[in-house]
Amino acid sequence: MFINVVIAVIVLLAIFIFSSIKILPEYERGVMFTLGRMTGVKGPGIFLVIPFIQKMIKVDMRVTVMDVPTQDVISRDNVSVQVNAVVYFRVIAAEKAIIEVENYYMAVSQLSQTTLRSVLGQHELDDMLAERDKLNADIQEILDRHTDAWGIKVANVEIKQVDLDESMTRAIARQAEAERSRRAKIINAEGEMQAAENLRGAAEQLSREPQALQLRYLQTLVDIASENNSTIVFPLPMDLIEPLLKAAKGHNADHESSSAQATSEHQP
Repeated sequence: MFINVVIAVIVLLAIFIFSSIKILPEYERGVMFTLGRMTGVKGPGIFLVIPFIQKMIKVDMRVTVMDVPTQDVISRDNVSVQVNAVVYFRVIAAEKAIIEVENYYMAVSQLSQTTLRSVLGQHELDDMLAERDKLNADIQEILDRHTDAWGIKVANVEIKQVDLDESMTRAIARQAEAERSRRAKIINAEGEMQAAENLRGAAEQLSREPQALQLRYLQTLVDIASENNSTIVFPLPMDLIEPLLKAAKGHNADHESSSAQATSEHQP
C-alpha cells in the first residue's frame, strides 16, 4: 500500500515538473505573471512556469503584415475615392503590448484605418496619385508615435490602391490627353524656333562664302541623283535668271509700243 502511494506521488511530481517546463522559440517571448503581478519576460529557450501560481502569455516578436480594409475617403478637393493599404509592424516591448492594451493587433488595425482616412482627407486627389511616398511616410510617422506607448514599432506603411469613380477616371484621362497635346505643341514650337535660328545662321555663313553656296548646290544635286530618280531638277540661281527676265520684259514692252504706234498710224 505504501509503495503504491509513493509511486502515485512520484508520478504526480513528474507530471507537475513536465507541465512546468516551457520552451519558446527564438521569435517568441513569454510575459510572466506571478499571482497576478507581472514579474518579467522569459525566453527564448527553456524555463519553468509554476502551475496555479504563475501564468505565461506568449507574444510573437516577428514583423506582422496587416491588411487595412478599403476605406471611403473624401479628398480635400471633394473627390470620393476608395483606398486600401498594408501596415508592417512588430512588437519591441512584449510587456507593454500585453499590459498597456487589451488586443494590440486590433488596436493597430483600428488606428490604421482612422489615420488613413484622416491623412488622405487632408490632401487633394493629385497628391494621392503622385505623392504616395510622402503620404506613406506621414501615416507611418503618426502610427509609430501613437503605438510607441504599446511597445509596438510601425516599420512601414504602403498605400496599395486608389480606386476612382468611372466618370473621374474619364476626366483624368481627358486631362492627361490635353496635357500631352499641350506639351507636343510646345515642343514643336521650340523645334521650329531652333530650326529657324540654325537656318538663319547657315544663311549668314553661306552669304559670306560664295564658294560654299556653290558646293552646297552640288551636294544637293548628288543627294537627288542618289535616290535613283528618273527626273532630276536643276535649280538655277536667281542671279542667272534675272537678266533673262529683264530681257523678256524689254522685248514685250517694245512689241507693245510698236503695236500701239501701228494702230495709231492706220487710224484716220
